[in-house]
Amino acid sequence: MKKQLLYLLGAALFFAACKKNDAAPIDEPTPPTPVTPYVPDNSFKIVAYMPSYRDPATVADQKYKMITHLFYAFLNPTTNADGSLQPLAQQARFTTVKAKAKANNVKFGISIGPGTGVTEDTYLTIAKSATARANFVKNIVAFAKSNELDGVDMDWEYPRNNNGGSDAFHALMQELSTELHKIGKFLSAAVTPAVYASTNKDAILQSTYQYIDFLNIMQYDGAGYDSAEPLNHASYKMSVASLDYWLGASRNLPKAKAVVGMPLYGKSAGGSSIGYRDIEASGANVNLNVATVSGVQYGYNGIATIQQKTQLAKDRANGIMFWEFSHDSNNDNSLIKAANDKLGRAY
Repeated sequence: MKKQLLYLLGAALFFAACKKNDAAPIDEPTPPTPVTPYVPDNSFKIVAYMPSYRDPATVADQKYKMITHLFYAFLNPTTNADGSLQPLAQQARFTTVKAKAKANNVKFGISIGPGTGVTEDTYLTIAKSATARANFVKNIVAFAKSNELDGVDMDWEYPRNNNGGSDAFHALMQELSTELHKIGKFLSAAVTPAVYASTNKDAILQSTYQYIDFLNIMQYDGAGYDSAEPLNHASYKMSVASLDYWLGASRNLPKAKAVVGMPLYGKSAGGSSIGYRDIEASGANVNLNVATVSGVQYGYNGIATIQQKTQLAKDRANGIMFWEFSHDSNNDNSLIKAANDKLGRAY
């Protein structure tokens, strides 16, 4: 009897094991999708900004071949500083400029910057609040992703070191960079030339550099800086001094992240502005840095100075930047063309 019971038990176990082996295999956990590591672009850059208030038709199509990066300016936060964004100004122009940039292999991005009712305090309030800052980052990244942008430029003018701005800017750049880099998009920032004593001069912490792919150094609007050229608001001397500061021992900005900013406009002693295209169209000698148009004298950067600064950038930095794209002429006297020629760059 015992032998029969043992036989029946063994048979039951055998058939149970067979049934188990015939069952469908247990699903293994799905491995996480690998994240492509972010690789920064350290090539020499030719950056331009295109404001929303300019008609894209003012820029000839061939000019896009003379730049590597283009920022549409500006996308603004709302004035209640909760991290939400205002609707983009001139959506049709944005779409047109984006299409032209993409057609010419230009990296296209949005610049987050000044606007009606938006002040530096707006940015400070957002960046100081963990909740508003997270909302701001989320909305910027969503905009960049939905519009298939290559990157984002932060034009907070300016973080300061006497009101918590340094730490707030650091936190904002860290969080924004992390989220943008996750989806393969770059982050740049427009910064002060730092040639005047100011609370914004050294507000950007060196520890923040790691989160920013490059800095567009706005080396203009400094009339009177160079006593030899008092009307020139963007003298060569000013650009040299600015690079000395940013790249020097006290600031240690890596050369690979330094972009030399140059103006495509002139300024009068009274502060009025005129685009280079209007200076050139007036018949002025565009190799000089001073021109008289309709009885008003303007200081600006002519072809010779633009090429001198381009060589400076080639030697000491990693790019050049122009404010703003539509101010340039579309003919052979184009300042952006002059810079490309100095670089020996095909376009």
